[in-house]
Amino acid sequence: MESVKRTKIKDLLKAEAGQEVLAKGWVRTKRGNKQVKFIALNDGSCVNNIQIVADANNFNEDLFKKITTGASLSVKGMLVESVGSGQAVEIQAKEIEVLGECDPMRFPLQKKDTSFEYLRTVAHMRMRTNTFGAILRIRSHMANAIHQYFYNKGFVYLHTPLITESDCEGAGQMFQVTTLDLENVPRNKKGKIDYAQDFFGKQTSLTVSGQLEGELGATAVGEIYTFGPTFRAENSNTPRHLAEFWMIEPEMAFYDIKDNMDLAEDFIKSLVKYALDNCYDDIKFLNDKYDDTLIERLKGVADTEFVRLPYTQGIEILKDAIAKGQKFEYPVDWGTDLQSEHERYLVEKHFGKPVILTDYPKDIKAFYMKQNEDGKTVRAMDVLFPKIGEIIGGSEREASLEKLEGRIDELGMSRTNLEWYIDTRRFGTVPHSGFGLGFERLLLFITGMQNIRDVIPFPRTPKNAEF
Repeated sequence: MESVKRTKIKDLLKAEAGQEVLAKGWVRTKRGNKQVKFIALNDGSCVNNIQIVADANNFNEDLFKKITTGASLSVKGMLVESVGSGQAVEIQAKEIEVLGECDPMRFPLQKKDTSFEYLRTVAHMRMRTNTFGAILRIRSHMANAIHQYFYNKGFVYLHTPLITESDCEGAGQMFQVTTLDLENVPRNKKGKIDYAQDFFGKQTSLTVSGQLEGELGATAVGEIYTFGPTFRAENSNTPRHLAEFWMIEPEMAFYDIKDNMDLAEDFIKSLVKYALDNCYDDIKFLNDKYDDTLIERLKGVADTEFVRLPYTQGIEILKDAIAKGQKFEYPVDWGTDLQSEHERYLVEKHFGKPVILTDYPKDIKAFYMKQNEDGKTVRAMDVLFPKIGEIIGGSEREASLEKLEGRIDELGMSRTNLEWYIDTRRFGTVPHSGFGLGFERLLLFITGMQNIRDVIPFPRTPKNAEF
């Protein structure tokens, strides 16, 4: 059967009819009658299936009994023009080999549509559905687009550590890394855990961000980006939070807040355009099946100039909306951190386009952000998107040694594991900026999915670490 080389289904669907071909894949559906069987075969290379037409007289009836949804096949035959609607070509089967049988009674994916909640319980199999095949291909394309974007701009790809002793965000929501015997934890003379006996000789955790190390790279080679997994042990069981997710974090020496906003806007527009140019079939499938405004929304972002709005003005707009009868679950006042509902109101209702919110109160932002002259606000910037809310968060970083040290002391932070970071301000400090883009938040926007658990192959959330 192997004399003809296998062709992927995405290539077969564009190929010229009239040639002998070999296709391999998994059965999506089988239908037909005593004379002819129609098998929809998918190999994961694209969202579309190829139709296999098998003359029942040429095959053993026992073979057809083994061809069930989920079974894997090798099919050799002639690629011919399709008489049915839905595809240009189909395969008239000459030889069919069942590579792997699939018990229809036990197979967790049935022909009928199943809920996303159910599919999360069988995440090891959900990738075989058209929806998750589309999402995985889009995810792969977007990872490639991110690397291409920064490579073309001359950025250095920096691998920052996953195990660290520093808490970048200062929120303390970190997963601890230890080799200590948890049944018999060693204690020091004060009765505290004796981390000196641990693998690293000190308390360590999984990283919440590569930013601080990224700043070291930027102040050495100019412009860097990180792209890797990050971990947050916050007990948030929401459709927008994961305990393990991927972050893209560029850091740039000699960039001020305006340069930072320009880069963030160009970056995200480039990614959306890339998705429309390179993933259109998969996006159209998701658009047609789940959200018929998806393509329109993507095009809207790609072609629109983002609004740049100071936080103080944003609060005034929201308060004005409340005065006119707009209802929000959470209160709005100067000094409060905006919730997703507030961000989406600004983007979807008030402006009708993405918003970059700037100049937040310093008390609700991280210690490393550059303080404005007013002493109350910092040069932060969050990019807010329709349906998502915040998709990018960043800032110009505080370049002044005196101000950075003052802020660390003001917040009562321990300096023992931050001296290496402060050194960047002691030795040749420069204006510099950066931001973080949550990869899964980007994918939520590009796929139109409602839950962040559905854009990562194996979601990690509170009480859930299966597979």
